[in-house]
Amino acid sequence: MLSILTELVSGVCQASWRPAVAELVTTRGYKGEAPDDSRGDLIEIPLPPWTEKDGETMDIKRRRLLFQSRKRGMLENCILLSLFAKQYLNTMTEHQLRQYDRLINEPSNDWDIYYWATEAQPVPDVYTGEIMDLLKEFTKNKDQEQRLDAPNLEYLDKGSQ
Repeated sequence: MLSILTELVSGVCQASWRPAVAELVTTRGYKGEAPDDSRGDLIEIPLPPWTEKDGETMDIKRRRLLFQSRKRGMLENCILLSLFAKQYLNTMTEHQLRQYDRLINEPSNDWDIYYWATEAQPVPDVYTGEIMDLLKEFTKNKDQEQRLDAPNLEYLDKGSQ
């Protein structure tokens, strides 16, 4: 008796789920780059223009840039820029810090920074300079370091002791 009841409940449950699942599969889809996509459903959210932060001490600027290097919109840049910042940020001059600040904060798309650093796309003239050259060279990873994660922040404590 119990097995008949189990089969009956199982059959009813499966029958009730089939149409719902089939309905979901047929109605879901990715429009993406489809030719008939008018992109009318996209909303362009304007970003405020980047402005250089005046009145920051070099120490505060370095700390802000370190944080901003670690917290990016995509993992690839989190890893790349945080490791770059760990290696070079403390030795940058004020002019280099301004270049780096502009480079990582003015473009609205993190993929642009990644493509420029990996030399997949040409760098716009406004971002061309010694910091971009240094970043491109760092990105080549000539020593073939394993770069799978952002560095721990323990190295910061060593400098303050």
